[in-house]
Amino acid sequence: MTSVVIIGASHAAAETVASLRKFGWQGRITLIGDEPILPYQRPPLSKGYYKGDVEAEKLLIRPESFYQKNEVTLMLGRRVNSINRNEKTINLDGDEQLGYTHLILATGTRARKLPIEGADLPNINYLRTKQDVDVIKSQLKPGSKLLIVGAGYIGLEVAASAVKQGAEVIVFEAMDRVLARVTSPQISEFYQRIHKQEGVDIRLNASLTKFEKTASGLHAVTSEGAVIPFDSAIVGIGVIPNTELADEAGLSCDNGIVVNEFTQTNDANIHAIGDCSNHHNFLYNRRIRLESVPNAVEQAKVAAATICGKEMIYDQLPWFWSDQYDVKLQTAGLLQEHDQVVTRGDASSRKFAAFYLKKGKLIAVDALNSPAEFMLSKKLIQAKASPDPMKLSDPEVSLKELL
Repeated sequence: MTSVVIIGASHAAAETVASLRKFGWQGRITLIGDEPILPYQRPPLSKGYYKGDVEAEKLLIRPESFYQKNEVTLMLGRRVNSINRNEKTINLDGDEQLGYTHLILATGTRARKLPIEGADLPNINYLRTKQDVDVIKSQLKPGSKLLIVGAGYIGLEVAASAVKQGAEVIVFEAMDRVLARVTSPQISEFYQRIHKQEGVDIRLNASLTKFEKTASGLHAVTSEGAVIPFDSAIVGIGVIPNTELADEAGLSCDNGIVVNEFTQTNDANIHAIGDCSNHHNFLYNRRIRLESVPNAVEQAKVAAATICGKEMIYDQLPWFWSDQYDVKLQTAGLLQEHDQVVTRGDASSRKFAAFYLKKGKLIAVDALNSPAEFMLSKKLIQAKASPDPMKLSDPEVSLKELL
């Protein structure tokens, strides 16, 4: 009997199951995950779940009944050790072997470790899983001192959640602004200002040389020799795609598992989807690896369609979101090659948008509490539009006029 085996219990995996049955797959489906729980949402971990606003059961992407209804064999709390492409089998822990007709790698990413002395001390945490957050929450008390290393989205989201729970929060960022790798100086300045207003201590151009534990508690030592006492720390300095299984099986890897527009690797019977995959983006004409739920979900649909013999390619505009305090940031497109920034609205009101243009063409947008600008900008970007910057900046001009 034909069989689809999915390695990784994630957004991508849950969507793959739904799409396979939707597109008519009648064969077996096996879902393997190394955590002992059903696939769950990751974005709320640093926000709603961390704050206690979202209960554990609400994290589940689909209830257990969904997998029962779709006749999915769940192998949770299991680890895959290797892939045998010639035999079309995978080897699991316990020396168990499982055959496949089609294999889908949704192996995601893991946290990048901080390479300094003392990084393995108790209360030095990384936030990737529900279990991680459960440990972190147990250490967070009103008035406790939380040290965050890295001012990316995860670091800032955790800072916003923690300070609202009464923690004293210090953020160390090695670069000269927050979110430096993913956004413009205008947006960085905005977030630095609102975090300061909310009571977060952000220290830029700052790095740590070691953590140490003494009789008086935990301390972080900065590159300038300052000693910072703290109760717990969270390190958020990026992630590494989990490509080891693919690489050892001879699949092409380069900052992720390399796939074509059908999410196939260099082995047509093996797909890679989600954060671990590296695909060619047609709009920007370059290969990229995206860490986002929309990317995972859409690639899952394409993988399922391809397996079922349906015509579908992956050609989606990247988009993301982040919730911090009362600000929802929605980002569409990739801004790294922009040569002009046009803003619309008032940053002091926490409601504005930044548009990124390259040679007059709109290539990306950061919309803060501005859902209309986000939705219409997505259409403008996909249309490869060259809107008038004066009209873009004028709140009195409807973006619909620019479509």
